[in-house]
Amino acid sequence: MRRDVTDITIPDLTGRRALVTGASDGMGLRIAERLAAAGAEVIMPVRNTGKGEDAIARIRQNVPGARVSLRSLDLSSLDSVAALGGVLRSEGRPLHLLVGNAGVMTPPHRQTTADGFELQFGTNHLGHFALVAHLLPLLRAGRARVTSQISVAARRGTINWDDLHWERRYHGRRAYRQSKIAFGLFALELDRRSRAHGWGITSNLAHPGVAPTSLLAARPELGRSTDTPTVRLVRLLSERGILLGTVDSATLPALVAATDPAAGGGVLHGPSGPGHLGGPPAEQELYPPLRRTEDAARIWEVSERLTGTEFPTT
Repeated sequence: MRRDVTDITIPDLTGRRALVTGASDGMGLRIAERLAAAGAEVIMPVRNTGKGEDAIARIRQNVPGARVSLRSLDLSSLDSVAALGGVLRSEGRPLHLLVGNAGVMTPPHRQTTADGFELQFGTNHLGHFALVAHLLPLLRAGRARVTSQISVAARRGTINWDDLHWERRYHGRRAYRQSKIAFGLFALELDRRSRAHGWGITSNLAHPGVAPTSLLAARPELGRSTDTPTVRLVRLLSERGILLGTVDSATLPALVAATDPAAGGGVLHGPSGPGHLGGPPAEQELYPPLRRTEDAARIWEVSERLTGTEFPTT
């Protein structure tokens, strides 16, 4: 039998417009549903329209009157990211919340994005970096909270500066760690630059601990035809309430980071249980790989060059 996990109270979000990536299933879907239940208008940009429509139907069933809508987005394609940015800017409506939740994890063999980047670095980090760049006018107009979902994997490891795309020797887990470290460094640098230039954006981080999501499940498109032994073990421990969280509890740190008025910029939220693998959400110390401001500035500059985007200096 599972132990109960403390829930959180989300403030009234009526009149707020939110965007959640990776909202067609798993944690992203739960985050989108909770935001909609609190009154937010939620934009769900998805790659798979069928899954997105199923997700919308579920939210509307559980939250009558929910204001939710689909958009098209493939984070592994910079053209797709730019297209979504253009669509939303043409609508001209401010964004108040952005939760960067989508991601891919440890394909067994090296894969690349449409733009030739290593898949995890390109999707988990560069795609989100470019998305924020394209949406910056709307985020500034909404004085937005931007929450970047990283991982416990980011507590160790480093950026492979000499081979960012793992062309010489691919290692799936290290490439995944790099993608999440880079994404976390970007989130911290976004908050610093927003304060320096008066953008009005608050940027923080969250991680879900460990929970039975689809990241390590069978994903034929990633070259993984069956569930990994790791995800089977995670499901077993989660079901028995041993150390790990559930999909529902794993959403709570991101929801706190995105909606709690007291959640500041440059702060990491995660589960507070042993090893930060499960348990109620709490503010946590930044992981060592995220503490070097020079690395954050460097990954920002590299990411601008790779994505062909440029943030203003005013």
